[in-house]
Amino acid sequence: MSIRRVVPDIRSDAFEESRDFYGLLGFVEVMNQGWVMTLASPSNPTAQVTLMGADATSDVHPDLSIEVDDVDAAYEAVVAQGAKIVHPLQDESWGVRRFFVLDPNGQVVNVVGHR
Repeated sequence: MSIRRVVPDIRSDAFEESRDFYGLLGFVEVMNQGWVMTLASPSNPTAQVTLMGADATSDVHPDLSIEVDDVDAAYEAVVAQGAKIVHPLQDESWGVRRFFVLDPNGQVVNVVGHR
């Protein structure tokens, strides 16, 4: 399993203001679904920040997203170690397969793969 990117997930009710602020640092909007917006560096597209309102399918808000090439293998690995799953492994309508797991510090990690 390889990691494709790691992205901080920032809770936001101020998408436009946040986009403009991070734009001052060189980020541009690359995805916007209304409740979630991703900003990326044009020169390094895997350098990203995600802004999130209420999640479309979960009451839990992730602190961090880790995109992997094999989300099912990641799920099996964390479950085998007894990690607490706080959002089940599932396919989402926007083209990803994901689950949320608590890290040892209580942070919610969104482990995601694109289909």
